[in-house]
Amino acid sequence: MSDNTSRKTRKSVTGRLVGIIIIVLILLILNVPKLCFFLNPSQQEAVKRFNETYFGDFMPLKSETGGFDFMRLVALVLMILGCWAGYRIIAWIFSKVKLGNHRAETVKGLLMNIIRYAVVIFGVIFGLNILGADVLTVIASLGILALIIGFGAQSLIEDMFAGFFILFEGRFYVGDIISVEGFRGTVKSIGIVTTQIADVGGNIRVINNSNIRTMTNLSNAPSAAVVNLSIAYGADLKKAEAVIGELCQTLPGQYPNLFPEPPRYMGVENLGESSVDLRVVANVEEINVYNARRALNRELKLAMDQAGIEIPFPQVVVWQGK
Repeated sequence: MSDNTSRKTRKSVTGRLVGIIIIVLILLILNVPKLCFFLNPSQQEAVKRFNETYFGDFMPLKSETGGFDFMRLVALVLMILGCWAGYRIIAWIFSKVKLGNHRAETVKGLLMNIIRYAVVIFGVIFGLNILGADVLTVIASLGILALIIGFGAQSLIEDMFAGFFILFEGRFYVGDIISVEGFRGTVKSIGIVTTQIADVGGNIRVINNSNIRTMTNLSNAPSAAVVNLSIAYGADLKKAEAVIGELCQTLPGQYPNLFPEPPRYMGVENLGESSVDLRVVANVEEINVYNARRALNRELKLAMDQAGIEIPFPQVVVWQGK
C-alpha cells in the first residue's frame, strides 16, 4: 500500500470516528444539559425545553427514573463500533479472495457496495431501537419513505437500474478498458450508482451509470498499434520492405508481453512531399497499445539505421553570400 493510500485510509477512519464522537456529544447535550459546563443555567434550561418540545416522549438517553442512562449510551457506541468492525472484516475477507475473471471481480465489488449500504441501514434501525424507538414502526415507515424518495430521487433510481443492467448484460466489467464520451480508461469499480474509470495518467472519472448511454468496450477484441514509417524517395523500397518483414518476425521474441503475434507490414500508405510512408500494424491487447507503438517505433528506427536506409527529416539550408 502506498503512502498516499495509507494517508487516505487514516483520514477516512479519523473522519468516521469524529462523526461518532459528534453524534454522542449531541445526544449528551440534548439529554443531560448540565454536563455542558460552558452553558449558563438559563441556556441549559433552554436546551432542555428544546429537547422536550421537539422530541416529546422520545428521550434517547433517559432512564425510566428520568436520569441519564449510561448503559444505553455504551450499547449504542458498541453497536456502532461492531457494525464498523464487521464491515472491515468482511472487506478484508473480500480483498483476500482473488477471482480469475473480470465478471467475478465485478460481482464481488457490487456485493461489497450492497453490504456497505446494508450495514448502514442496520446500524440506523437498531441504533434507534437502542435509543428507545419502535423498530417495527421504523421499518413500516420505510415504505412510505421509499415512496417519497422515489418521487424526489428519480435520477438515483435510474442510476441503480442502469448499474444492474450494465452488470447482467455484460457491457463491461472491472478491468476492461472502455471509452465513454471521449474519456478512455480502465474500469476500476462498478457501483450501484456510479462507475469509476481511471486513465493512463491515474486520473479517475466518476460517471453516473445512467449517463453511460454510448460507450466502446476496447477489451472485447484485439486492438491495433499502427505505426507509419517514412523513408526517402531515393531509398531502396524493396530492401526496406525486406528489413521490416524480418524485424516483424523477431518482435514477439523480443517483446513477448507486447506482441502475441508478429506485426504485419501493410504496404505503402502514402506518397508524401518528401518521403514514402510505409505502414506496420500489430494486433495487441488494448492496455498495451501505447507501449507496443513505442517499441515498434524504436525497433524500426534501429533497423533502418543498421540497414543504411535514410529516414528523412526537415532540414534548413542557409546560404551565405560573399
